[in-house]
Amino acid sequence: MTVIFDSAARQHFAEHYPEVPHILAHNLREHLLLTIDALAALGEALPAASVEYNKGDLPVGIDPDKVPMNGLSIEETIRTAEKNGSWAVLKNIEQMPAYAGLLNCLLAELKPHIEEKTGRMLKPQGFIFVSSPDAVTPYHFDPEHNILLQLRGTKVMTQFPAGDAAYAPDETHEGYHTGGHRNLVWRTELAAGGKEWPLQAGDALFVPVMAPHFVRNGPEVSVSLSITWRSD
Repeated sequence: MTVIFDSAARQHFAEHYPEVPHILAHNLREHLLLTIDALAALGEALPAASVEYNKGDLPVGIDPDKVPMNGLSIEETIRTAEKNGSWAVLKNIEQMPAYAGLLNCLLAELKPHIEEKTGRMLKPQGFIFVSSPDAVTPYHFDPEHNILLQLRGTKVMTQFPAGDAAYAPDETHEGYHTGGHRNLVWRTELAAGGKEWPLQAGDALFVPVMAPHFVRNGPEVSVSLSITWRSD
């Protein structure tokens, strides 16, 4: 496998990890495991609990129980993403040996820098997002270190400061770890505190632990790979 993060990207990561969001260049724009056909097959092969998809025409803030379904199978959702107005995520792709190998290769390039700063890398996981033009991923947080690699299409992630209770109350963090949802309550006055990060194919964005964010897709189908880990 070719190098995905070159020496300049790895150095840039080392200078900013673990608290500062930043853009990295990557070389994973084309891979046989990441074509639409391969992802449609992956969606069918994963357990139902590892697949989430719904209509993509959503507000920035929404109750997860009120997110409308799209009436399609996961395979149809991925294959017809250009016209079905949907958002889909394939979770824990490392359940499949080929995808586990891909994830481990990517993280191995960054592992020395990660472990120098935050200790042993724990629980590596991968998530693949396939989204229709203009789809929205609502306001939420993730409890892991996260790099989002844009593979196809464009999107803009609006990211907010990690660890600031004004954007994600402590009770929400605690609630997540006792079974709550990642989605956060959105208020329009929060918008002024966000920073927009435009992404195109070949860009990767580091998202610090618990940094709230939402995402708006561009005018084409978007495919992104999120590689995540936890640490000591």
